[in-house]
Amino acid sequence: MPRTDVLIVYLGGTTGLRLATEDLAGSLRRAGASVQLAAAIRPPELRTLAALELAWALNARRAAREAIAAFAPRTILYSTTTAALLWPAPGAIRFDAPAAGNRPGRHGLWQRPVERRRFVQSPLLVPCSDGGLAEAPVPRAGAVIVPIPVAPSGPVGERDIAAITYAANPSKKGLDIVLAAWARASREGEELVVAGLDEREGAEWRRRSAGGGRVRFAGHLAHREYRALLRRSRVFVNAARREDYGAAQLEALADGCVLVTTESPGPYAALPLARALDPRLVGAEPAIRTALDDPVPSYAERARELLAPFSPAAVDAVVARELLPRLVLASA
Repeated sequence: MPRTDVLIVYLGGTTGLRLATEDLAGSLRRAGASVQLAAAIRPPELRTLAALELAWALNARRAAREAIAAFAPRTILYSTTTAALLWPAPGAIRFDAPAAGNRPGRHGLWQRPVERRRFVQSPLLVPCSDGGLAEAPVPRAGAVIVPIPVAPSGPVGERDIAAITYAANPSKKGLDIVLAAWARASREGEELVVAGLDEREGAEWRRRSAGGGRVRFAGHLAHREYRALLRRSRVFVNAARREDYGAAQLEALADGCVLVTTESPGPYAALPLARALDPRLVGAEPAIRTALDDPVPSYAERARELLAPFSPAAVDAVVARELLPRLVLASA
């Protein structure tokens, strides 16, 4: 069997990570590389984040060892810092945010010091955004920034949903803030759709926030079903307590939603776009009523222009011209 050019070792934990990894593999293949994927198996839920990520890192090491033996890759790319923490062999590291930024205190007790070593030992860092690289510890390896590609998901029809939010991790995504804001802002007949939680899970969050208004919990959707809801929605609401990248917000902009967001800290790639599109909709409180009643003319058209660097074609160009040559050099 011929040697594989690039082996991507990733955590098979979330749909978003799987899709982003498959997108990157596709870009590398279009650039002429042979690519194999090795997914770490999801471990059982553990009581602390530090323990859970140790289990993920052990599973990633096991997956990497097996794939290295099977494919003899010329170079390895670990997708997320966690996948690289216990690596069996050095490789490039793909990440949206480093443990230095999103694992404070006891949550990153062992991850942060190991990450510092890996970011020096790695031949190349591949952050998703400038903000992600800015949070990375120094000294560190050189970097190529490769965004996660985003594009419209299909034809837009009637916008019969007033607002939508994504809350698969409701505490991190600030669902309580969104529900409280919706209770104050919504009017009769307007509906907020919450993707990522079912009615049973959502009921507890409604009680916590004492939220009112019409709210529908859409459950855990296939990605195409979720994007279909975006195409029907007028406004996307974000109140994340921290945003490591913000793929959901970028997808919402690509599908024509008006983005209402708080000033979520972190390498939030969509935040500069939101400020440029309409600064009234970015602040401490979700400005839902303004977005519904007084949207900026040509908002969707302007959003498409600002999303040009995130388009599949633009990302393919970065991968072909910058990333793959650097990966090849790293393997020499």
